[in-house]
Amino acid sequence: MSIKHIALHWQILIALCFAVVTGLVLDRSVSIFGVTFLSVLVFIGTLFLNALKMLIVPLVMASIITGMMGLGGDTLGRLGAKTVLYYATTSLAAILIGLFFVNLLQPGVVDGEPARHIIGLSADTDEVVVKVADKGAADIAQVLLRMVPPNIVTAAANGQMLGLIFFSLIFGFFVSKLEGSAAQVQKDFWQGLLNIMMMMTELIMKFAPLGVYALVTRVIMISGVEAFAPLALFFTTVLLALAVHLFLFLPAVLRYLARVSPARHFKAMLPALLTAFSTSSSSATLPVTMDCVENRSGVSNQVSGFTLPLGATINMDGTALYECVAAMFIAQAYGISLDITTQFTIVLIALLTSIGVAGIPSASLVAITIILAAVGLPLEAIGLILVVDRVLDMCRTAVNVFSDSCAAVTIARLEGEETRLV
Repeated sequence: MSIKHIALHWQILIALCFAVVTGLVLDRSVSIFGVTFLSVLVFIGTLFLNALKMLIVPLVMASIITGMMGLGGDTLGRLGAKTVLYYATTSLAAILIGLFFVNLLQPGVVDGEPARHIIGLSADTDEVVVKVADKGAADIAQVLLRMVPPNIVTAAANGQMLGLIFFSLIFGFFVSKLEGSAAQVQKDFWQGLLNIMMMMTELIMKFAPLGVYALVTRVIMISGVEAFAPLALFFTTVLLALAVHLFLFLPAVLRYLARVSPARHFKAMLPALLTAFSTSSSSATLPVTMDCVENRSGVSNQVSGFTLPLGATINMDGTALYECVAAMFIAQAYGISLDITTQFTIVLIALLTSIGVAGIPSASLVAITIILAAVGLPLEAIGLILVVDRVLDMCRTAVNVFSDSCAAVTIARLEGEETRLV
């Protein structure tokens, strides 16, 4: 059997396994003809990421506008209300799951003593402190300003997805109000653009195994296994909480609310989940997510075109969970006991920041900084988690993407669609 006849998700899984083995066996100084193997991996991984990101702006605009053209005002309001309610509910559930496990396992306490001095701070602490020092709770309010950018072209170029989504929603709504030949021209153009973008996505995904191999091997070669030992319990706590949300809570939503098969949806979403894991970017994975949800799970573009771009921007279940666990872990490591009121504050801020600062680079670190300020811990405490942040970022991004896809399926079912998962 040739590689072409192996399903894409199996190709990516095989590449992932090879990446782990390569990263553990090879040293980062290994070179080929004077060029380090690590630099080759960086080049291939960046090329793959750039190819995916290249599709985001035209795909988001075409998808939302095409979806909006078929919606009436009542349908739009109903879809919007269900989408926002779903995203708020699942994010809150993720945070509470994280809070339960961090209180249960106490990863910041070692042999009854705070783990701060045992773990030590990462060497990158100063760099991160400079990056996030000017961020604060006021950044949450900026989410409303980012929704209405003064220049839509600049917003698109800078990856400000909220502004692009808002513009596309309004544009699509008024396209639906057009009549005659002008309406048909607009509909044909945007539908054609959407079809082209999906075909380009399928082309780029043929190279996904190579891109995944490069991205994951690079992470393992740089991080190394030994770096995880001092933070093993924190690492385990986050993974366990993410696993409960991914494999128990979200499948329960699919089974009992959407009334579809969670196993079928997992299988349909495997290419997107593996791409999200390797790229650590919900936005970069969006073209793949849309392809899987529409062509493999059978959700209409009207629903997926509205829920998925919005979810990739504001729905961050895994990120919200991680922020809560990280803040609690840091408090434990510094020997600070947090009462129920303070923990509720952490839950609320984690929920707001997972939405409000999602468009800011290093969003999780910024959000954790806001939480630390609220609890009264120093910014330097971020250094405690930097060593394992990159790998955990890969895991929580996969959870973010799967939650987005569950939203599309659930809302489609609530809207009366059959999908292919029943």
